[in-house]
Amino acid sequence: MDSTLLFVAAVFALAGFVKGVVGLGLPTVSMGLLALVMPPLEAAAVVLLPSFVTNVWQLAAGPALASVARRLWPMMLALCAGTWAGSWAGIGLTGTSGHFGTALLGAAVAAHAAAGLAGARLRLLTALGPLAGPAAGAATGAISAATGVFVVPAVPYLQALGLASEELVQALGLSFTVSTAALAVNVAAEGAIGGAGTTAIATAAVALALACAGMWAGQAVRRRMDAAVFRRWFLLGLLALGLYLFGSAALPRTQ
Repeated sequence: MDSTLLFVAAVFALAGFVKGVVGLGLPTVSMGLLALVMPPLEAAAVVLLPSFVTNVWQLAAGPALASVARRLWPMMLALCAGTWAGSWAGIGLTGTSGHFGTALLGAAVAAHAAAGLAGARLRLLTALGPLAGPAAGAATGAISAATGVFVVPAVPYLQALGLASEELVQALGLSFTVSTAALAVNVAAEGAIGGAGTTAIATAAVALALACAGMWAGQAVRRRMDAAVFRRWFLLGLLALGLYLFGSAALPRTQ
């Protein structure tokens, strides 16, 4: 196993563990680290399979898939519609506005997490009622089409529902699975899927194995946490994710 493959294995073991503990972060962690050793398109080809499989695992491995799906299906439909409408409107993942948008997203995620750690709680506007979920889904989809990040406002919205720890992680898995699939349609429509080659496929297989192992370990850690401890680590994970998004987008690039 060469040094690049060893690095990929270590990256996905770490990213899978993070996802197992807090329920999110695998694509962001892995893409950011893989960019150190390979071009972004090659990195995306490696990330796609582990991201999709671990998201499906996350949404399926829980006690309340049916009830979560019944509660969130309007949001999921709106998320797909927002993602595809963004592509139809000409919003893509390239261009000078992409980094700016990602930096703003990172700042918003970090601010939300910091407020939560400080004791502030997000309350949904009761006037929105049943429209809150679809509105959050459509906005998340549009942002995902432009930046490839599907955290805001989906994660703050889901957290505000007051779900139990395992239900929240399962709801995040559902949201991220639908987001990944919807975004894949956009990427395929732009002709960016299909040229990975056998080397990238083999690397993706190693990445998938290590991501699953890391996620299993992270889930084992999470099941030993009480609700308050999980909430703290969830918010710390969001804070780190937001700061990472902001820094990676705002700082000058060397490549």
